[in-house]
Amino acid sequence: MSFLEVMLLALMLTLPFALYRLVKGPTLPDRVVGLDLITTLSVALAALYALVSGQTAFLDVAIALALFAFLATLGLARYIEYRGHKGD
Repeated sequence: MSFLEVMLLALMLTLPFALYRLVKGPTLPDRVVGLDLITTLSVALAALYALVSGQTAFLDVAIALALFAFLATLGLARYIEYRGHKGD
């Protein structure tokens, strides 16, 4: 097993912990962090797989997913920030 394959395995083993944080919470910001961690791990997995397999299309997937994750995190942060200001 090469170093990159070991890193792929290590990243895959961390996904259940992020999924636990996403499902259990206990608060909405905890769930947002869990979702952000899952997308970050997915970006890293796609990039590492592109290096291992030599298929550069996975780098495009990683870049697109990173952009989507960034925008989703911004949107969720804005939602959390203004959620408490409904009556103001």
